[in-house]
Amino acid sequence: MERNLKNVLIISFGFLLLFTAYGGLQSLQSSLHSEEGLGVASLSVLYAALILSSMFLPPILIKKLGCKWTIAGSMCCYIAFSLGNFYASWYTLIPTSVILGLGGAPLWSAKCTYLTIAGNSYAEKAGKNGKDIINQYFGIFFLIFQSSGIWGNLISSLIFSQASNTVEISEENLECCGAYDCMTDTTNTTGSVEPSNSLIYTLLGIYTASGVLAVLLIVIFLDQIKSDQAKTEKEKLETPSFWSTFLATFKHLKDKRQCLLIPLTMYSGFEQGFLSGDYTKTYVTCALGIHYVGYVMICFSAVNSLCSLLFGRISQFTGRKLLFALAAVANTACIIALLLWKPHPKQLAVFFVFPALWGLSDAIWQTQTNGLYGILFEKHKEAAFANYRLWESLGFVIAYAYSTKLQVYIKLYILLSVLVLSMVMYGVVEYLEARRSPGKPTATKKENLGSYTQETHM
Repeated sequence: MERNLKNVLIISFGFLLLFTAYGGLQSLQSSLHSEEGLGVASLSVLYAALILSSMFLPPILIKKLGCKWTIAGSMCCYIAFSLGNFYASWYTLIPTSVILGLGGAPLWSAKCTYLTIAGNSYAEKAGKNGKDIINQYFGIFFLIFQSSGIWGNLISSLIFSQASNTVEISEENLECCGAYDCMTDTTNTTGSVEPSNSLIYTLLGIYTASGVLAVLLIVIFLDQIKSDQAKTEKEKLETPSFWSTFLATFKHLKDKRQCLLIPLTMYSGFEQGFLSGDYTKTYVTCALGIHYVGYVMICFSAVNSLCSLLFGRISQFTGRKLLFALAAVANTACIIALLLWKPHPKQLAVFFVFPALWGLSDAIWQTQTNGLYGILFEKHKEAAFANYRLWESLGFVIAYAYSTKLQVYIKLYILLSVLVLSMVMYGVVEYLEARRSPGKPTATKKENLGSYTQETHM
C-alpha cells in the first residue's frame, strides 16, 4: 500500500475509534447526568472551551509538536472526558469538558494539515494535481469517520438494553414528557429506570478503551511528517501572528454578508444542541427509556450521512436556495409537530421520524452553509471559516446553557424564531449577491464540500 494512503487510513480509523466513544457519550449526557443539569452544562462548557481553543491553540501546538503528536495529545483530551464520566460530578465532568474543548480545535487542525501535506506529497511524486489528491484523501477520511455516530450509539443501546429492571411507564408519568415537560429530572419522575452502575461502567470502559486504541494507533503506526514538509507547513502557519489571526476573524465582520449569516450559522448549533440535549432526554428517555437513545441517534446519523452525500452532489443541479428552503420546511414541520405531540411508547415509529427529518435538515445546513461560506468569501476563507466555527459553537453553548432553565416548548419557540430570522437574513444575502452579479449564477458553482462537512461536529 502506498505510504501516504496508509497514513490517511490510520488517521481515519483513529478518528473513527475516538468519535465512536465521544459521539455516544455526547448523545447520553443529558440523560445520564440529568441531576441539576450537569450533563448539558458540561456540553455548554465544552463548546465554550472549543471557541477559545480555535482562536489560539492550533498554530502553537502544530508548530511545537508537529501534526502526529498534536493529534495524539489532543486525543488524550477526549479520553480525559470519558474518564470524567466514571465519577460524574461538577468537580470531575466540568474540568474534563474544558480539557476536551481545548483539545478539539488542535485535533481537527492537525488532521487537516496532515491530510493536506500527505496529498501534496503524493501528488508531487505521481505528477498529479495536488487539489485532486487532497479532495480524494478527505473523501476517504469522511467515508470512514461519519460512521462513528452509528457505532457509538449502537454500543450504548446494546449495553443498556441488557437491563432487566425496565418497568412500564404510567400514563401519569408520561404527562411529564414532551414539549410541556415538568421541569424536573425526567429520568426519575417517569417510570423509566436508570441503568445500573455496572452497565454504565461497562459502557464507559468500552468507550475509554476505544479512545486508548485510537491514541495507540496514531502513536505506533502514523508516520511523522518529514522535516522539510513540516517546515514548509509551519511557515504557512507562522505567517500571520496569533493576534493578527485573532483580529482577522473579527475584522471579517465588516463584511455585511458575514453579519447577515450569523443567525444561520448559530442556528446550526441550536438545532444540533436541541436534538442531542433535549429531544433525547424529554422525549426518548422520558417515554421509552435511555436504551432507546442510541437507536434514535443512529437513525439521525445514518440519514445525515446519506443526505450529506446526496445533497453535496445534487446541489449543482437544484441550487442552494431550493435546498435551504427544503431544510427550513422540514425543521419547521418538526418543531410544530413536537409542540403538539405527546410522546407515548405505543407510537414507537414516530420517535424515529423526527431524527430522520432532523438528519435530512442538518445535512443541508452543514453542506450548504459551509459551501456558501466557501463561495461568498473565497478570498478570505480562513477568517470566514473561523467565524463559522465561532458562531456555530456559540449556538451550541447557548442551547446547552439554557437547556435546564426553560421548558421544552419555550426552547422550541426560540428554535423556530431563530430559524425564521436565519431564513430572512439568508434571503437578504442572496438578494445582495444577485445585485452584485446579476448575470452570474451564484448557486451552481461547484465546490468540494467534503473537507468542510462534519468538521463542526467536533
